[in-house]
Amino acid sequence: MPEHLEIESKHEAGPDFTLPDLSGLDGVAAVSEPVRESLRAVYYDTPDLRLAAGGITLRRRAGGHDAGWHLKLPAGPSARREHHAPPGLGDAVPTELAGLVLARTRGLPLVPVAAIDTERTARLLLDATGAELAEVADDAVTGRADTSTGTDDTIAWREIEVELGGAGDGALLEAAGERLRAAGARDAASPSKLARVLMGRIAPSPAEVARREARGRPPTTAGDVLLAYLARLVDELLRRDPGARLADEEDVHDMRVATRRLRSVLKTYRRLLDRTRVDPLRTELKWLAGALGDVRDLDVLRAHFDAETAAGADLAPELVASGLAAEEAAARARLGAALGTPRYFALLDALDALHLDPPLTRAARRPARPELRRTVARAWRRMERRHDALRTARTDTDADTARDVALHELRKAAKLARYTAEAARDAGGKPARKAVKGAKRLQTVLGEHQDAVTARNRLRAAAPLDLEDAFRLGVLYAREDARAAEARRRFAKKWKKRPRLG
Repeated sequence: MPEHLEIESKHEAGPDFTLPDLSGLDGVAAVSEPVRESLRAVYYDTPDLRLAAGGITLRRRAGGHDAGWHLKLPAGPSARREHHAPPGLGDAVPTELAGLVLARTRGLPLVPVAAIDTERTARLLLDATGAELAEVADDAVTGRADTSTGTDDTIAWREIEVELGGAGDGALLEAAGERLRAAGARDAASPSKLARVLMGRIAPSPAEVARREARGRPPTTAGDVLLAYLARLVDELLRRDPGARLADEEDVHDMRVATRRLRSVLKTYRRLLDRTRVDPLRTELKWLAGALGDVRDLDVLRAHFDAETAAGADLAPELVASGLAAEEAAARARLGAALGTPRYFALLDALDALHLDPPLTRAARRPARPELRRTVARAWRRMERRHDALRTARTDTDADTARDVALHELRKAAKLARYTAEAARDAGGKPARKAVKGAKRLQTVLGEHQDAVTARNRLRAAAPLDLEDAFRLGVLYAREDARAAEARRRFAKKWKKRPRLG
């Protein structure tokens, strides 16, 4: 599905506004002749405008060079990630675009909510080589919300958009904005044309309001701190959902981490929470983390073997990597299916309920700092007890395997300690901040060890075709074994320097 990152600034202007000369901007060598287009866009959303409330726009555009369906998702300040689909024959939203907003719609229909007509005059800002720095669109806009009341609530205005091209940068965007403001334009009051047309009708969901309030509440009690941290994690999970559906490696990773953090803090802060409500939620978060992890783990393994191939063709592990593509495709398909199930939507509803009806116990009313410090210390001691299991592993019949398992369990305990301390970092003082840094260092090196163990196990399971293949696999196995040993050596040094929080 075609997509691109849209970075733009929007400005409003009166009917008598004259577009200033932009050829003098730094790097701009020429301004193209104007191109005029007539555009009509019908916007789709749920009846309660869930997409608009999340800064998302979904439209079907007629006219212009990019006619068809456009879905725009927030991607940071002044940036949106835009996904395209062909116009199609009917009015039904393309399945691939509707799927990307399922975490918002959760089964509600997508219906027309507004229509906007634009008479556009566009000019390109070009550098000395003729490359496009930006497009400046001077738009005469007429928009009407679909209220189904028969009333005429049409509004009209003039808007100037500056959208960066492939060769443009933020400095140009800011300079163009300054030039437009100096000529009499002003920054747009609404982030999009749709937001202006629907002004007054867009409202965040009750759950989003509750999370926003949790993030802004003074961290007086332990419950205040916990709810603020959970709010950030739920927001991150929702933000990463569309990219995870597209199997974007970064989004899959970050959504998995958010899911794991949620599950971890619901466990370590269980004294503050009603376990009859939270324990089933932890089970569902484990299910989601597993679906995300299947994709992420294969991504990491494939990237490592790709790097091995690039490092030396004579050691190229194609025998191992050849089956990874099919496994990755199957894992992505399973993840996509999981993210479209009622089970996933029920999980999202349960995460909303964390703030709509917080499952806090009386202990959550205690002052934040002492309660949080106790919880961080407990998680740290749990990690140290996991380290004790390494001594037991040395006496096991299969000591190497037992050691690797013990180190993997220790890594999970270090993650748990880190996430527990992260939740308490702002209110827990210096001990919590030390725990975050210390646990992260341990987790990182133990993660490198586990990656080497996973790659080594994959090599062991490969079936060589001849002696040459067997030799190459053996060389690669030895390299992974050495990588694991080096990680253990570095871990031992870091463990000795860990903070003492017990």
